[in-house]
Amino acid sequence: MRVLIAEDDPGVQRFVLKGLQEQAYAVDAVATGPAALEQAEINSYDLIILDVMLPGLSGFEVCRRLRELGLKIPVLMLTARDAVEDRVTGLDHGADDYLTKPFEFRELLARMRALLRRPVELKPAQAHVADLTLDTAAQTATRASRNISLTHKEYALLEYLVRNVNRVVGRAEIAEHVWDEEFDPFSNLIEVYINRLRHKIDGPKEAPLLHTRRGAGYLLGVVEQQDDTSESSSSEAVRGKTKSHGKRNDV
Repeated sequence: MRVLIAEDDPGVQRFVLKGLQEQAYAVDAVATGPAALEQAEINSYDLIILDVMLPGLSGFEVCRRLRELGLKIPVLMLTARDAVEDRVTGLDHGADDYLTKPFEFRELLARMRALLRRPVELKPAQAHVADLTLDTAAQTATRASRNISLTHKEYALLEYLVRNVNRVVGRAEIAEHVWDEEFDPFSNLIEVYINRLRHKIDGPKEAPLLHTRRGAGYLLGVVEQQDDTSESSSSEAVRGKTKSHGKRNDV
């Protein structure tokens, strides 16, 4: 999931940024209201963490303008003020939730998970694709009775694919939601992670779940035998050719 943090306190911003990155979120951070509005207009975010007291434009005003633009991104507002009037104002301007500083990071994570389950339909904490199970609270994955060991970024990529089960998602869409604005669109990083994920979730005797649609993107789900050559079969062919020449190429 890709998150925007708008917080002008450097200490709070670093604290939240580091914590979310360690939890596999792709995070962009800004320190002013106008910058928050600009980022939200040009990027596709799954959630925005918005401080109330931002320079340039207040968090209230940023939230109001986002809603006027028709953006339905969940907004979690942060404030150092605990007055009921402030909470009411934030909610009336379109915020989805409110968290008062200082706060415990685990509460921030819990509120974020709750908001991320809401947008289009209520999303359960556990998601299933055939015999693959993803636990979004524990950030773990299993297939049948087999535990799947994932890095933070592999988990983030798998969660996005699970949330879009049986739908082809392209590189640009994956980059927008799983990586931050520092991602190089000309790199092969997405292909590298797709291959790693495929080898982890699709065992030798298991029906393949992660498929490549050449020229379109990737699909997670159970599908019939397809005409397109998948990345996995292409990789096997490459490895076969490499062995015949007595050489080995590692990513």
